[in-house]
Amino acid sequence: MKSSNKQGQLILGVDLGGSKISAIAADAKANIKARDDRDTCAEQGPEEVIARVIQSIKQVMASPRVTSPADIAGIGIGAAGVCEAASGVITAAPNLPGWVNVPLRDIIQREFGFPIYLDNDTNVAALGEHCFGAGVGIDNLIYVGLGTGIGGGIIVNGQLYHGISGAAGEIGHMIIDVQGPRCKCGNIGCWEAFASGTALTAAAVRQIEAGAQTTILSFADGDLNKVSAETVFLAAEQGDRLASDLIRLTGYYLGVGLVNLVNIFNPELILIGGGVSQMGQLLLAPAAEVVKERAFELPARAVRIELARLGTDAGVLGAVALVLEKMSRPSS
Repeated sequence: MKSSNKQGQLILGVDLGGSKISAIAADAKANIKARDDRDTCAEQGPEEVIARVIQSIKQVMASPRVTSPADIAGIGIGAAGVCEAASGVITAAPNLPGWVNVPLRDIIQREFGFPIYLDNDTNVAALGEHCFGAGVGIDNLIYVGLGTGIGGGIIVNGQLYHGISGAAGEIGHMIIDVQGPRCKCGNIGCWEAFASGTALTAAAVRQIEAGAQTTILSFADGDLNKVSAETVFLAAEQGDRLASDLIRLTGYYLGVGLVNLVNIFNPELILIGGGVSQMGQLLLAPAAEVVKERAFELPARAVRIELARLGTDAGVLGAVALVLEKMSRPSS
């Protein structure tokens, strides 16, 4: 393998999430030259979703700023699910129905012929923040991705931590309440079932169905099926008490999970990213209070809990960083 990409070559980064697919072409300094965004349509199953990933990559390659396939050094993919990075297989994906042992890397490799690198989506988001965002220069950090579910990426001594099977970082599925609700993964009481966008949406729907006084439904065109974490946030911004209370409760449960991460890893920095993080301090303030109250004093004093800097581009830029990292390693 080459030790680095040629001068001027571009890298394609793909973020495959439970709700959205994003693809970009960027240079080694994270300057984005072209992009494509589309719905995942995860309910249609692996074959249709993979077809949409391929379409998204082709759309980016068709940009006038990508003049020929020779411009492409490689493709990085961050995918929602448990990934065996060495083999390029997605072994399980709670937010991608039907994805069991899907050899995504090899499928994309056959389609395009470029070097392809695959990892979990929040692993690569952590790498993106470490290389290009709020984590530059920080060797011990954890990235928490709050969206449809909860994912994590762990940087230890400057390196992405994968664990023995390559499946480390599934922090959304640590158990925080053995009597809690069932998670999409099939287990009971996962952090994701309490503090994700999906959990917040479900809590709002339950309250509306029970007759609670709230404006949340007005932000969803009066359609209960359109209630989302975003509509809850919009209502909270306009002073809706129930919406604000629901977000604070979500922040409390976010903090419960963060206490575990602080006590176990003693990180210098925890970055909160993903779509739900756009709620900002309304979500982070109650989480930080729980950490202050419940984590051990020494690691609680040391850690900073901040919003990630790359926003919705953390995944795609992390996928770019993944390619750069792999191609910078000496040939074996």
